[in-house]
Formats: sequence, C-alpha cells, structure tokens
Amino acid sequence: MKSFASLAVLVLALALASPASAACYADYKAKQDNPLRFNYGVSELPDNACDKQRAKAALAPRLANQGWTLLNVLSIFGPEGLNERKAIAGDYFLRF
Repeated sequence: MKSFASLAVLVLALALASPASAACYADYKAKQDNPLRFNYGVSELPDNACDKQRAKAALAPRLANQGWTLLNVLSIFGPEGLNERKAIAGDYFLRF
C-alpha cells in the first residue's frame, strides 16, 4: 500500500510540474487614425498571456508596431474557437 501511495504522489507531482502548453488566442478590437479605421482580429498569445490583462500587454505593442491602437480584448479562447472567428476576422486573423 505504501508503494501505491508513493507512486500516486509521484504521478501527481509530474503532472503538476509539466506546464500545460495548450495554445490560447484572443479576439480584439483595434483602431487606426488618419484615416480612422477599426478592425476586429484574432491573435495567438504566448503561453504566459492567457488572461485578458496579459493579453492586452502582449497585443498592444504588436499592434502599435503597425500603427494600430488596441481598444479591447474581447475574449481568450483555445483552438476550438478559431474556426468560428476566422471569417469575421478576415485579413486580421492571426495577423498580429
């Protein structure tokens, strides 16, 4: 019985030690001035940015490099949400 408990603890420790590397994505709204334009886009996020605050911090500089200002991160989701957003995002699907 002791070896079973040790094995269970070892398995649990290994499961917790290896980080989940599931991809995460955000859909966002951004704007560009002169002329005023808006876009809705979808972007892949780094593993450490899978919440709205960190997603904003990761996306804002990427968008700014191309002259866009991040307005809002709408949601964070996994790969299962990509297909339903692809057509709506158009040219801004996984662009930034």
